[in-house]
Amino acid sequence: MINQNKSKKIFLLYSLISLGFIIFLSVMLITVLKPRHLPSLYAKESSKAQRGSIISADGFHIATAKKLYKAMVNTLYIDPLKKDLFVQLFSIYSGIKVDKIKKKLKKKGVVVLSYNIPEKEAQYLKTLAYQLRRYKVFIERKNSKTGLKSIHGLNILESGESRVYPYGKLLTPIIGYPHKVEENGYTYIKGVKGLEKRFDKELSARVDGLSRGFRDVNGYIILNKDSFSKTKVDGLDIKLTIPVSLQIRLEKMCSEMKEKFEAKEVMIAIINSKDGKVLGMASSNRFLPKDIKRSDYPSLNSSMIEYSYEPGSVMKTITFSLLLDKGLINPYDLVNTHNGRFKIGRKVITDEHKYDWLSAENIIVHSSNIGIAQLAQKLSGSEFYNGLKDFGFSKKSTRDLIYEKKGSIPSATRLENEIYKATSAYGYGMRVNLMQLLRAYSAFSNNGKIVYPKIVDSFIDEFNRKIPIENQEQIQVIKSSTAARVKKVLLKTVREGTGRKTRIDGLYIGGKTGTAHMVAKGQYIEKYNTSFLGFVEDKKHSYTMGVVVREPKSSQFAAQTAVPVFKKAVEIMIEEGYLKPDIIK
Repeated sequence: MINQNKSKKIFLLYSLISLGFIIFLSVMLITVLKPRHLPSLYAKESSKAQRGSIISADGFHIATAKKLYKAMVNTLYIDPLKKDLFVQLFSIYSGIKVDKIKKKLKKKGVVVLSYNIPEKEAQYLKTLAYQLRRYKVFIERKNSKTGLKSIHGLNILESGESRVYPYGKLLTPIIGYPHKVEENGYTYIKGVKGLEKRFDKELSARVDGLSRGFRDVNGYIILNKDSFSKTKVDGLDIKLTIPVSLQIRLEKMCSEMKEKFEAKEVMIAIINSKDGKVLGMASSNRFLPKDIKRSDYPSLNSSMIEYSYEPGSVMKTITFSLLLDKGLINPYDLVNTHNGRFKIGRKVITDEHKYDWLSAENIIVHSSNIGIAQLAQKLSGSEFYNGLKDFGFSKKSTRDLIYEKKGSIPSATRLENEIYKATSAYGYGMRVNLMQLLRAYSAFSNNGKIVYPKIVDSFIDEFNRKIPIENQEQIQVIKSSTAARVKKVLLKTVREGTGRKTRIDGLYIGGKTGTAHMVAKGQYIEKYNTSFLGFVEDKKHSYTMGVVVREPKSSQFAAQTAVPVFKKAVEIMIEEGYLKPDIIK
């Protein structure tokens, strides 16, 4: 009986041990098989590449990108006893006022403290986030769903980029303006007009940066041989041919002249006659790219290329050069200008100044409509048409700008008609823009070759290497001897004719005035555009320059509007060191 009881006890003990062992094995098996929410051993950080900058010829950043960051925090994880400490430190590091932070922290859960933190402040805040963890400003909390404990601290994340224009309205509307595009929660910048649009592909960010590796206890990447890093590649920078120092003064002058002449717009463009590099492109009508108002809408288009108009008498020089180049006239041929009134077909042509007879070259010097209308009859319709095309009219003037209005010229068939031939000879019945005129006039200072205006000199890559942009091929439109002769006529026009007010001792200045009626609803109205196209040279430099004054109210004459603008621009160029008059003292 005793032995039987002893056996039962041993069996019971053995059973309990066996059951305990089975339970232990079961728990171990479940632990092994059950998915565990362990923190990752690895961490990953990405860095967004930025849009390239637009840089002036003298090294100033006219348009540049600025990274923006957002600061996020989960208010449930802030230790209530250290909340004031968090607020004070975040205010110091971010520059955001204490009251504003406290107001945001009243919300429970994830709060965005700021969406627009600059990059420098963001780096400081990342350091702060690390220190806040160290000093246990954030407490550990248990997730009610998973049962796991975790800490969520201050997070600083890239939210996008912004475009910055340090010089405000400078070089607008040539540089254009951007707009924002949201992609996967990140704000990108895309060009809409001007250089920002034309070179959007080159300016846009190319490759984002990435770092990946083992993480430390605070979640930061341990950079060693086992980690991986890919460097970000920003968009290309664009280096312009235009210096800020000169551009600022030209723009200020255009604004002053607009007010003086009560004009709709005053604009001027200056290029190097030998290679087409643009030295200045200034308009009185500008805007702030970051703060465009409804009143700015008319100024968003670049009138240099997007405003086409009937040019008037500046076209006489082109007609004269075509006649001279084909040997159809001699500069000293005499033409009867009929005392200022002459009828071709049913059209009566008049001159502002009345002369009986003028030499062919003096027709340009004294700007005779009657004289050039008669001379133009020597050209066939196809010769006139092809000559205008060769000079670049009705064609794109520069590859550096977009949305150009190429204008129009009469067809070869129409130019067989004596009236169309006459009116086109002095700049009516056709439409051009300022840059087309500038390119055409470059031939007279460049041995008969026209150059293409060039605004962008080069690209600059992430290694600060310069990537030059080749100049477009120059086109021979008239013989060099013809160009030299026309140049003398333009010098004489400034010395004796309609451009006398541009004269400056010690410089070679030549040019031609133009005044043209404006058309509204198919009829000419009492509004005018005035212009002056020409060149200015010293012993080392040669520049082709063009001025257009749109709808001046003070005077309809180019000699009283466009000419003074041209002269003031030359004076500014002298003061800035781009021209050196040869004056013997």
